[in-house]
This record gives sequence, C-alpha cells and structure tokens, in this order.
Amino acid sequence: MEEVTLTLDEAFALCEAAAIRHGARAETARSLAAAAVRSEAEGRPNVGLAHFLDYLAALDAGRIDGAADAVITRPAPAIILSDARKGAAHPGFDRAFDDLVSTARSFGLAMFVQKNAYTCGALGPFAARLAEAGLVGMAATNGPALLAGSGGTRPVYCTNPLAFAAPVADGPPLLIDQASSATAFVSVRKAAREGRPIPEGWALDAEGNPTTDANKAVSGALLAFGGARGANLALMVEVLSAGLSGANWSLDASSFMKGSESPGTGLFVLAIAPMLLDADFSTRLAAQLERLSGEYGVHIPGQAKGRTREQAEKEGISIPADVYRRIAEG
Repeated sequence: MEEVTLTLDEAFALCEAAAIRHGARAETARSLAAAAVRSEAEGRPNVGLAHFLDYLAALDAGRIDGAADAVITRPAPAIILSDARKGAAHPGFDRAFDDLVSTARSFGLAMFVQKNAYTCGALGPFAARLAEAGLVGMAATNGPALLAGSGGTRPVYCTNPLAFAAPVADGPPLLIDQASSATAFVSVRKAAREGRPIPEGWALDAEGNPTTDANKAVSGALLAFGGARGANLALMVEVLSAGLSGANWSLDASSFMKGSESPGTGLFVLAIAPMLLDADFSTRLAAQLERLSGEYGVHIPGQAKGRTREQAEKEGISIPADVYRRIAEG
C-alpha cells in the first residue's frame, strides 16, 4: 500500500486546512485536526485521519454545523456546561479545558458536561489530557443507537465508551478506553468495506440473528462485551452523557454517517485532583503499575499509546496515500 509520511505539524496543518475548506470555523478546524492527529500518532488509525474524512463528510452534509459556536455556562462552581449547538464535540471541551483543570485543582473535582454535539470519535484523549495535567479523568459519551441492550436484539445504545486516565510519575498516563460493545463500530464498517467476515459474538443481523457477515452487522446491531454486564455499562454511560446533559438519548440521535441532522449527542467528563488527597499519588501509582507489569505480567493500558506517540513526534506518521489525497484535495 502506498503511504505518505508527515510530521505531526504537517498532518495538523493538512487537516486544519481541509476542515476550513469544508466550512468549519477556525476553532472547530483546530479542534478536529488536533483530535485526529493525536489518535493517528497514538497508533489508532481507525479513529485517526481515516476517521477525519467522516468529519469532512459531516461538515458537507450539515451533520456538523461548522459555524456553530459552543455556549459555555457555569450552573455551579465546579460544573461546566457546554451546548455545542449542533457543532463538533471537541471545541467546547478544548475551550473549557484550562478552566476545568484549575477548577478541579481548587475544589478537588470538577465536571464538564456537553449536549447537542456530533460524535467525538476517540474518547480516550478527553481523559488522557487531564492525566497529563496531573489529574485523574473519567469520560463517557453516547451516539446513535448501534448496540443491543441486555436481553434485546434491536439497537438502543451507541457503543457508549468509557475512558479513565490517571497520571503516572515519569511515564505516560494509565489510560483505559473501551467501548461497551464487543468491538468498535468503525471496525465492523471497515470489515464490511473490505469484504471480510467478523468474529462470532460481535453483532446481530437485522432480524436479530448472530452473524459474522460485516455487511449484515452494519444494518443490524452490535453486541455488548460480557453480555448483560457490558450492556449495563452502556446504560450507565447513557445516563451520564445524555441523561445529565440533556442530550439526545441514543434512540433519538440521528445517524453520524448519513442525513443532514446532528446526532445531538452528550459528553460527560469528570476531573479529580489526586494531589489534594495524596501528594505522592502519581509516584505510588507508577510503582504499583511497575509491580503489576513486572512481577505479575499484567498489561498496563496506555503505555503503548504513549510510546507510539513519542515515536511519532520524532519520526512522523505514515498514512495511506489515498487518505492523504482525499483530505488534501477534498
């Protein structure tokens, strides 16, 4: 496969310019570009520059209002509420980030809640950025219905991911970022495009039957990981992200792939200041993670992403030439 190698700055400039051409205001273009490039640099191409093409298509169709300017209010001293006004999910969070950090450091914790946004793509960075600022972060978001609920066969939740991050002394943050579904929808869609089957236990077809046909899965329903336990987590995420914010429930959210309506989804981010409870938190966590990985062979999530991003900062990222051309020329 032909590839193009870019520095992270070049990749950011490429995406920023493309988003502006497709009608995004400057703030939105910067936020979308930064999110896509970060995911690509962390070795997650499915939610990196290839997914950035979905943002461009959504800008063209109106699923993202490129001119939208998020309205941010403070319902309480430690709560930040953003109305994305049918725009992208990232600008409101980016604008409120420094305030969220300083508020958490002052009060011990702070909450960012958002409604009326397009889907946010990779959720992990919302929590990881807080960990990089020395905070413990937890994030949850919803989207259009793709996932069957406990005991059901029809989609009622999105993949409803949950992310958690914590600062680690002298190393990348601990980062847990996982969907409530057995796999991410973008993985199923990619398999459908490439004509590949999917593993058993990932999805149902439109009639509610288990399927390994990715095309049938796209028009059916994803399955939760761990059965009812995963479905219950999806419901919890739904309450945190859509319920608290006043955003659309997944059942009421329009598609993020077609049509001209914003899915109007929600986002919940909690920031906790561990240093107010234990000044040595990040050092103790580093030692514990070292013990877990060294003596007990435990995989520590987040470390590989951190190493991959450090390498990308030095060597750049390589993306399919077709993706590059579609962003550059679109």
